[in-house]
Amino acid sequence: MKFESSRAKAIEKLNEFIEKNLSEYSKLRNFDFGPEKRSNVSCLSPYITHGIIDEREVIKKSLNKFSFSKNEKFIQEVLWRTYWKGWLELRPNVWTDFLVELKKIKNEFQSNQDYLSAVEGKTKIECFNEWVKELKENNYLHNHTRMWFASIWIFTLELPWQLGAELFLQHLYDGDAASNTLGWRWVAGIQTQGKHYLASEWNIKKFTNNRFQNIKLNENAPPKVSEKSYQIIKQDFNNPQNIENKNLLIFENNLSFEITDFKENNFKKIYLVSNENEYRAIKLSEKLVKFKSHLIEDQEQRLKNQSIDCQIIDISELTNIENCCGLYPTVGENLDFLNSNNLKIDFLYRDLDQLAWQYCNKGFFNFKNYIPKIVSTFN
Repeated sequence: MKFESSRAKAIEKLNEFIEKNLSEYSKLRNFDFGPEKRSNVSCLSPYITHGIIDEREVIKKSLNKFSFSKNEKFIQEVLWRTYWKGWLELRPNVWTDFLVELKKIKNEFQSNQDYLSAVEGKTKIECFNEWVKELKENNYLHNHTRMWFASIWIFTLELPWQLGAELFLQHLYDGDAASNTLGWRWVAGIQTQGKHYLASEWNIKKFTNNRFQNIKLNENAPPKVSEKSYQIIKQDFNNPQNIENKNLLIFENNLSFEITDFKENNFKKIYLVSNENEYRAIKLSEKLVKFKSHLIEDQEQRLKNQSIDCQIIDISELTNIENCCGLYPTVGENLDFLNSNNLKIDFLYRDLDQLAWQYCNKGFFNFKNYIPKIVSTFN
């Protein structure tokens, strides 16, 4: 399985999935048939994460093919990432606390043999070892497999969830602060207090078509406990009034200016912000850094093809850019850099986020009730 780093290839993958495989999605989506047999899922998340294509674009094409009722499960899955982002925006301290905890835990576990065996895929659990290999080679895992992986990591290997979340962020092409951190917290049982996800041998065998044997897991582990609770921090996701003739900053999560809500504005110049590893708390794998770099270069070329003045800059160069606003980078490493350097930038928020994030104050099942409203607003 290969992810081409261009919008053209992303659109091609989207169209192919809609035409050939969307009809069977609800029935087959939970099966992991192996890295070479991914037609039962869209594999669009690396592109959605980076804004190469966006949720509205994906949902609109799916609704052009089938009705909302037939597409409902697919649309819900597309908007899960939107929900996680909104949930974290309202509780940003979850991310900052995770980084603090991770730094402490890494020092404690740097020589721990169980941890080293896990990250090298040398445990006694065959399927887990295969998934570590797949994660590093393909930079992608099936969503169901991510749940099994995290559960085994936490409850059978008895390793801190923070270290597993770091491993995913280091390698996943679609990794982001919200969906990754909150997904691991959910499996552990601290996102929804007392409700964890326990992987089981029968479930893994069923949904992998019996590809693995000798799956001995701890299937009776209690959920992890956290004494921390996070209150909602009320925020206004409002756009500034005057953005004409300003410089525009685009971060790695919005790399498709031509489909943004601000494409008609007259910006003086567009700066595409590259953030490799020097200013990241979690160091990314070389393949992931290269993937992001190629996506940024692809956006640059598309802008130049439209005769738009643009330039790729390192995130450290932002201190030299004046009279600018930026497409909002969301909670994560890029926003951390801006905050740590006290860079005050007027942010531009997507219409979808402004609408959807107000419904992220509770759990996903509450958010799910608003999905028809969200979809109808943009379609």
